[in-house]
Amino acid sequence: MRTLGSLWLALQVQGAGGVAPDAVGSNSGNLIVDLISRSTVPAKLVILVLALFSVMSWGVILYKWWTFSRAGRQTAQFLDVFRRSQKFSEVQAVCRSLNDSPLVGLFQSGYTELTGQLRQASAPDVSNGPNPKPAPARPTIKSLSAVDRALMRASLVEVNKLEHWIPFLATTASVTPFIGLFGTVWGILVAFEQIGRTGSTSIAAVGPGISEALVTTALGLFAAIPAVMAYNYLTGRVKTFASDMDDFSMEFLNIAERNFT
Repeated sequence: MRTLGSLWLALQVQGAGGVAPDAVGSNSGNLIVDLISRSTVPAKLVILVLALFSVMSWGVILYKWWTFSRAGRQTAQFLDVFRRSQKFSEVQAVCRSLNDSPLVGLFQSGYTELTGQLRQASAPDVSNGPNPKPAPARPTIKSLSAVDRALMRASLVEVNKLEHWIPFLATTASVTPFIGLFGTVWGILVAFEQIGRTGSTSIAAVGPGISEALVTTALGLFAAIPAVMAYNYLTGRVKTFASDMDDFSMEFLNIAERNFT
């Protein structure tokens, strides 16, 4: 009890002679800025690199979020038009207004291949001179697998468009913690070198240097955590779009097989 009482008195004396809670809260808001301003030139360069990574990754995150949201809305509209239309030409007419949907690229590729084969099939055969073979009454296509290959090729193109800039988020998530760690190691080396020169190992002498060194690690994590979360979310959206494209390709092939073979 006597020990606890002494500890309580010591804490009260320290609290009375220390800084008020409001002052501590206001000072903590400027702590990072003060530490950055007191950092060495190599640490400031590391902080600049981390800031560039963070700004660029947030730009990618916002851009891809807007792009995917727009693509999702237009994909729903395109599927509604596609399933209500009686002819592919009716769907082709609305493609220009919904070109942010990846399904539009698939449809246009498949439609181009389909119409090309139908045009060849409907052309008159003049190989027999003045008596060409009559065109078939029902238009047919020569190769359904060629339409399938056209859809697969367009699907790869659309997936590459969707994945554009997303690998940069993975790079940010994997590189920035190590860049921050490099700044921390450099700062600790400088702090220990100062200890060796001054010969003082007190907290007052060691604390400021180490706290400045740890700022780069904190900033590296600040850049990496949003990047890795956004990368996982965006890659999930890309997989969803890829699944939608696979479903649409099969639906397109079923319609083509049913009507043109």
